[in-house]
Amino acid sequence: MKLNYPIYLDYHSTTPCDRRVADVVLHYMTTAFGNASSTDHIYGDKADHAVKQATKQIADLVGAVPREVIFTSGATESINLVLRGLPQKSPSSHKLKIAVLPIEHKAVLDTCDALTKKGLAEIIFLKVDRQGKLDLENLETTCSQGIDLICVMAANNEIGTIYPLQEIGAITQQYDIPFLCDATQAVGKIPFNFRDWGITYLTLSGHKMYAPKGIGALILRKGYQLEPLIYGGGQQKGIRAGTLNVAGIAGLGEACRLRQQEMSEDEQVIAAKRDRLQYLLLESIPELVINGDRLNRLAGNLHISIPNIPNKAIIARIHDQLAIATGSACASGVEAASHVLQAINLPTNLIEGALRISIGKFTTDVEIDRAANILIAAVHKTQQIILG
Repeated sequence: MKLNYPIYLDYHSTTPCDRRVADVVLHYMTTAFGNASSTDHIYGDKADHAVKQATKQIADLVGAVPREVIFTSGATESINLVLRGLPQKSPSSHKLKIAVLPIEHKAVLDTCDALTKKGLAEIIFLKVDRQGKLDLENLETTCSQGIDLICVMAANNEIGTIYPLQEIGAITQQYDIPFLCDATQAVGKIPFNFRDWGITYLTLSGHKMYAPKGIGALILRKGYQLEPLIYGGGQQKGIRAGTLNVAGIAGLGEACRLRQQEMSEDEQVIAAKRDRLQYLLLESIPELVINGDRLNRLAGNLHISIPNIPNKAIIARIHDQLAIATGSACASGVEAASHVLQAINLPTNLIEGALRISIGKFTTDVEIDRAANILIAAVHKTQQIILG
């Protein structure tokens, strides 16, 4: 019996694996399944070739060079590798000072919190406005006061706001401060130039751009050192030991190759679908609020709030018809208001009514129209019950 799946509009959480990518993964799981470190025979040679090819494909997409690519299990591990692997100051000197965007992903914030509790770091929060935009003057002032690391994401995973990485990189370079950029939501959606933009550490995950879960990378600028989190085997220049996930790496490389070829056209189409959905919702729900920077946001991002209507009431009505989210997937199960929406000082009634809709390359026009109808009906029925 064929299941009638709900329309999937939660691409910021994870993307379906592109069938072309899945074919590459399957090939390296079942046919060319060798260990990339076992180069005494052809199976190992083919695996090693796949890793080198993927390394170049990833580097090409983000504007890096292959020797700067370190493979990990995903952006969370990459972020931990940077923040926990930073060279520590001597006991007699001050703690590491890390300036962080307050609406960073929890992988950044929770790791910083852990370092703070251990007495290893002091965290300074940068200023953002109501749309989540970074105050560049505050950033420069903070840098001038002496900072050991700046953490600013490429694009926010909830409200979709895109950050001016080139300007941020110019400021950090002026003060000779390393720059960690969590690019998980942005790689494969917007152009990148790792080398020229002054980024020191860039993190990404495959499952946000149509590759499998469990594979990601850290792009590490030449000349910077990190203490490893995992020891044993000395793989990847001793920075991240362990047998390489060849199938996942090959899949990530293929996904990056496809994004480089198709990203520009795909994102234009995705933005048009997002705009149509936004128009349809506003037409029938005029009190609806669009959150984030509407002029600088991810093409597939539509973050809305319906004043005085709890988002959980909407989710309960559409659960079997439409897959959208109330916040970050990595915070699922945590009964707390979004730290992102709190940091941008969104009013309580808008935070409680917030919904994150994210569109991807496999979203169809028919699904957009159906999704609009489903959401509009759910909102109107909920308003009738709550507001009378």
